[in-house]
Amino acid sequence: MRPTQITDQLIHEFITAGLHEDVREGDHTSLATIPADSRSRAVLKIKDYGVLAGVELAQHIFNYLDPSVSLVVQKPDGTDVLYGQTAFEVECNTRALLQAERLVLNAMQRMSGIATLSSRFAFEVGDLPVKVLDTRKTTPLIRFLEKWAVNIGGCENYRWGLYDWMMIKDNHVDAAGGIGRAIERAHAYQKEKGLNLNITVEVRNLVELEEVINAGGITRVMFDNFEIPILHEAVAIVGGRFETEASGGITLFNVRKYAQSGVNYVSAGALTHSAQPLDLSLKIVR
Repeated sequence: MRPTQITDQLIHEFITAGLHEDVREGDHTSLATIPADSRSRAVLKIKDYGVLAGVELAQHIFNYLDPSVSLVVQKPDGTDVLYGQTAFEVECNTRALLQAERLVLNAMQRMSGIATLSSRFAFEVGDLPVKVLDTRKTTPLIRFLEKWAVNIGGCENYRWGLYDWMMIKDNHVDAAGGIGRAIERAHAYQKEKGLNLNITVEVRNLVELEEVINAGGITRVMFDNFEIPILHEAVAIVGGRFETEASGGITLFNVRKYAQSGVNYVSAGALTHSAQPLDLSLKIVR
């Protein structure tokens, strides 16, 4: 379920940075009050309704702090959960448990909120031949967690950054002096650098769409903030020559209408920037 872009090394680097931010030279409260050899068992309780995400990450965090950890998963990533249920039980060194607690909860609550909203988007268009994509509207430095959660929730990841997909947007078009010139330069650049990246071109109206069709040589055309009737017309004009994508102002309440236009993809920044965290708690029971 984990996207291939998310390596163990990336997770390790996140855990190291997260613990450095929170622990630094030591958890002085635990060092003062908890014996070094103390071990405890804790349960992660669900205090909300939604889709759980971040369990695999939690396993990595606990194992990083205490390789002897025992973690029994009751609700794996992607599970629909209810208030009062237990996600997992963990038994490990008590000091390690308390150091891990906030990093685990903060990450899992954020990821579960995104997975929950993503699952609702996916449900809205589940019977249609369309895929819902995330965007780069993510929290700096934890993009991989948020995209991971989107994936767990049933939607798909778009480009991971500026490096793995070329997207010619309105600012590029205006700065380059037109769509045709921007596409021409994109091809020249890829040839010079030995690249073979997909190219999306954003269009703001049907005139710009005609310019894209005349230029050709792209992967996908993205209709930005098109009204629904115009979007239907735009899809018909493309006629399958390129992949098509609707973007701009896509919400849970209108995603189905956009999807019914016949586009191949609908991209929604809301998946990540508008998700509300799922309430979780980690409590020692022994």
